[in-house]
Amino acid sequence: MAKGTKRASPGADAEKNPLQSVELSEEDATKLQNVQREMARAELVLEREAQKRLIPAYEKRREVLKSIQKFWPVALMNHNMVAFYVQHTADQLALSYLEDLWIAKDSKEPRCFTIELHFKENPYFTDKVLKKEYKYVPPESAGDEKPDADGITDSMLEFSWEQHTKASATKISWKDPEKALTKLYPRLNGDDDEVAEPGSFFNFFEQETDPFDIGLTIGNEIFPDAIDYFLGNNGGDELDSEDEDSDDDDDADEIDLEKPRAKKRRV
Repeated sequence: MAKGTKRASPGADAEKNPLQSVELSEEDATKLQNVQREMARAELVLEREAQKRLIPAYEKRREVLKSIQKFWPVALMNHNMVAFYVQHTADQLALSYLEDLWIAKDSKEPRCFTIELHFKENPYFTDKVLKKEYKYVPPESAGDEKPDADGITDSMLEFSWEQHTKASATKISWKDPEKALTKLYPRLNGDDDEVAEPGSFFNFFEQETDPFDIGLTIGNEIFPDAIDYFLGNNGGDELDSEDEDSDDDDDADEIDLEKPRAKKRRV
């Protein structure tokens, strides 16, 4: 019996996706790139202007928050990611002495900043302020650039947090070796040179690297929306249940930071 040939369904050619054959000319690609850069420039100008206008509001908020007991420890611990890295009871005790948190923006590159944690007298360290600076490191090409009327240069439009920032380290003056939390709970690397054990939260200050982006979390999430975090309206990203139960020995419930219950964010 002879084999037949399968016939194509009517209109098969018309059913082909016409978008698969779209080609972009070099001229159009250049136009799109230029438009994107102009949009990025406008967004950066707006961001800088917004920061200038927010500073007085943040300063006013700062004075109000100083009168609220344990505001900043509660706000920080109501972010799930920060709470995960402040899992040791001793860290929570030390953090309970935090009375003020401030973000100082870089005047030339406001996307970079310095985190300041102000502590009252405590049994752990003598420092009144612990700082972590994320300094702007411009590319080599930036040296010959001239800023426009808004103070924007081309290299600023290519800003990358990973490539154009350098974090600082601050040595903490521990009062007693038995309470030197970064020595008791050091940050440990695994065989692949990735962090296997984060250790104490205060390693964030004593080490330059910030592999968990704690600085970005504090500067870009918690600080702007501090009141919502304190009230439990923002919970941060959800963590796997296995991670949340990873440290049964250090029970966070032992320390009462008078914190409101954080609302779980639906995914």
